[in-house]
Amino acid sequence: MPASMFEFGLFGRLRQNAGPHWEHYVAHPFLQQLGAGTLPEIAFRRYLTQDYLFLVHFARAYALLVTKFHTLPEIRAAAGSLNNIVAELPLHVGYCAGWGLNETQMEREPEATETINYTRYVLDIGHSGDALELLAALLPCVAGYAEVGLRLLADPATVMEGNPYASWMQNYSDQGYLDGVKAAIELLDRVGQQRGADARFDRLSEIFTTATRLEGAFWQMGLNAVENPVNAW
Repeated sequence: MPASMFEFGLFGRLRQNAGPHWEHYVAHPFLQQLGAGTLPEIAFRRYLTQDYLFLVHFARAYALLVTKFHTLPEIRAAAGSLNNIVAELPLHVGYCAGWGLNETQMEREPEATETINYTRYVLDIGHSGDALELLAALLPCVAGYAEVGLRLLADPATVMEGNPYASWMQNYSDQGYLDGVKAAIELLDRVGQQRGADARFDRLSEIFTTATRLEGAFWQMGLNAVENPVNAW
């Protein structure tokens, strides 16, 4: 996926309007340390555990998105994303096993405040708004991780050889993942054209930027585990 895809259509406008909040999210110190291979393991393990819990709620949000659509192509698109997340969970669990984390342990881990804040915000938007508003809340995660992966691989400061986080970076720059992101960005644009995004831009931008801020807080949660290891794996 070319970098210009992140500037495409409604997503590109929302991303630009998020301003410094977007840059803080995709270039967070957590990611800079991850790219350099210097991120403390406790920070990454904390992130992995909470990300498992996050993905469960993210799947719920996409299941909700399916119900917001009325045409079969849109339903298929939303269901495809839901299926991808559900299929990703066993892969996530397998990856976490390499860090000494099993699914039972992660299921029992209390949700961090940052996890609750983010996931419940997205679900609240889904319950109170329409498909367009829910997509605006979902896209910072979906597309942001692709931008993170591509930026890290392109960054001269990134170390791949001997970096314990190399496979994580490669996962989010994988062509299969990027194809899914492209489809999500295009779906947002189509739904925006159908449902009056221009007239609703301020509200959509508020939702998108809030979700972006919550993404940044999610990275910070991982870093906070270094200084406060209580409940951190």
